Amino acid sequence: MPEILRKPVRGSSAWTSAEIEADGGWTHRYSDRELAEIAAALDALRSRGLKVGAFGRDEFPLPTLSATIAAKVQEVEAGRGFALLSGLPVEDYDLDELRLIYWGIGSYFGNPISQNSKGQILADVVDLGNDYSNNNTRGYKTSAALSAHVDSCDMVALLCVRTARAGGESTLVSSMSIFNEILAHFPQFLPILFRGFKHDLRGEGVTARLDEMTFHEIPVFSYFGGQLSCNFNAKIIRSARRKLGQPLTELEEAAIECVLELSRRQDLCYRMDLRPGDIQLVNNYTVLHGRSAYSDYPDDARKRRLMRFWVNSRAGRNLAPEFTDRYNTGPGQGVAVGDGARYMF
Repeated sequence: MPEILRKPVRGSSAWTSAEIEADGGWTHRYSDRELAEIAAALDALRSRGLKVGAFGRDEFPLPTLSATIAAKVQEVEAGRGFALLSGLPVEDYDLDELRLIYWGIGSYFGNPISQNSKGQILADVVDLGNDYSNNNTRGYKTSAALSAHVDSCDMVALLCVRTARAGGESTLVSSMSIFNEILAHFPQFLPILFRGFKHDLRGEGVTARLDEMTFHEIPVFSYFGGQLSCNFNAKIIRSARRKLGQPLTELEEAAIECVLELSRRQDLCYRMDLRPGDIQLVNNYTVLHGRSAYSDYPDDARKRRLMRFWVNSRAGRNLAPEFTDRYNTGPGQGVAVGDGARYMF
């Protein structure tokens, strides 16, 4: 049995929605100088004919903005667990140019990894009409409400290109504050949450089989090297048990529901509207993220669109071995490339 933390988490990672509302230190709006640096870096890329995936920080110099990005990444990794960069004039660029810009900015975040079985490093979050109620469908290609969860990387980074006609509100909640509430009021769930559950890989593991699960149970909460980390996704926990023919026990289901209910609690859940030009950075080990359902425009050129990176930190975090292999591809690795997925990309 893994070690169970029996004392509350202190510090800036355990926050409430009121504390975040009162503190604007997690946001940064680009200055004119920083925007000029981005535009100049893009011009240099185009003059050299460099494409997405073929360049890094050295080819996308940001003399002033790089220090700001580094400070925000540090805050994401060791502070509140999220940050917002805003003010990129997305209307001035076409999608190909935005991908170049975002790849360049993203090269300062960390090491990006594959986030689907096409091996995409930079992926679009857009509704393609998939049915989210299907066990094998992933939410980023739907318009459904997504309950609080983490992605399978150290940090997720989202660039908002266009918003929906209605809905699509982003939600953030400190998983450290959720842990503190469970420790104080629902300690009977701790052994289950620290043991964890197998996850359904939905055809995106190494075998490309729809019934492939993680090799081992992945803890919801893991205490290792003096740090508490969280990995929670109710949908793939529940679908794994359905595919295995092993129903969750009443206590297991109650533990999952407890996390979900706490994630929706008004004093814990911070809600924000991402606007065009915003880049949201979220630490998957200390923050759960989600979104409300949305209705979209029928015209593809107006549909809600975000661009997403899955990023691993260059600094790293202390993680237990059983906590780091999330797609059966090895510790800290991304989604296996294959043809097993059964949703529209």
